[in-house]
Amino acid sequence: MTDDAMRAARLAAMRRSYSLGGLDEAELAADWLAQLRQWLAEAEDGGVLEPNAMVLATAAPDAAPSARTVLLKGLDERGLAFYTAYDSRKGGELNANARAAVVFPWIELQRQVLVEGRVERVADEDADAYWAARPRGSQLGARASHQSLPIASRAELEEACAALAAEYPDEVPRPQRWGGYRLVPEAVEFWQGRPDRLHDRLRYRREGGAWVVERLAP
Repeated sequence: MTDDAMRAARLAAMRRSYSLGGLDEAELAADWLAQLRQWLAEAEDGGVLEPNAMVLATAAPDAAPSARTVLLKGLDERGLAFYTAYDSRKGGELNANARAAVVFPWIELQRQVLVEGRVERVADEDADAYWAARPRGSQLGARASHQSLPIASRAELEEACAALAAEYPDEVPRPQRWGGYRLVPEAVEFWQGRPDRLHDRLRYRREGGAWVVERLAP
């Protein structure tokens, strides 16, 4: 067998039997927010690396998809908030097509949470408050970087940061091209791995002005 064939065989054979637990309708919280908060706390207690990391999927006006990992920085009954540059690729796609989906891949717990819905910008005062809470280095980095655009070298980026540090020795103002988005859920699925690929998938789905819970086939 050639090396390529051996690598292909190993890749095809990679699998685990998920057996840490199950998910029953009777165990669900009354609403998606309480359930997500509970699982987020369990992910944090369970040693998941960056439990608030979520894969954000967006789409361009021509329907071409893109995805990247961002950090959840706000969670309440309104939805899930994250922050980025408005003129980044994801910002441009969200501005043109205000719908998105996120996935929390809590592999250590054999769990996933999938959220789909529309997206809106957070209020400027919320963006200001979060910006003020960021470390100074993160503030300088956000001002220096025109996210998603090509740059000549890392040195160019570091020089821009150094220049901004000199320009703003104290408070670093939030640039108007940087702020937050909120994903307003229309469906929230809680996925728990089970043996033999018979996973549990329970979804809260908005139907009119109410939420319904339904079980999905794995």
